[in-house]
Amino acid sequence: MAPRVAVVQFPGTNCERETVRAIRDVCGCAADVLWHADQFPDETYSAVVIPGGFAHGDHLRAGAIARFAPIMRGIEEFAQHGGLVMGICNGFQILLEAGLLPGAMLRNASLQFRSEWVYCRVEST
Repeated sequence: MAPRVAVVQFPGTNCERETVRAIRDVCGCAADVLWHADQFPDETYSAVVIPGGFAHGDHLRAGAIARFAPIMRGIEEFAQHGGLVMGICNGFQILLEAGLLPGAMLRNASLQFRSEWVYCRVEST
């Protein structure tokens, strides 16, 4: 059976269609959009992608409300059992808020918007 990827949509997600298309065109996998208020049918999917946007308008903090969505319980269990989960932009923030990734988001020391190249080194994978 060919792999299927779940693309999770929250109120304010704005690139779920592009994400589905990229998965289909580049990876050759089937992809379905799942609504945040639904349960996650983990036996159906090989991977989960949470795309970007502004989940719940980013009120409070980016991802702070989205982490309590019903679908997140299933995604957390899926990840704990070795399932592949990827967050893009706001999706990454949701994964941080849900405790699926280590660390936390911090404000810039200047408390102002910054746009510049940042270089990162991968310590281990």
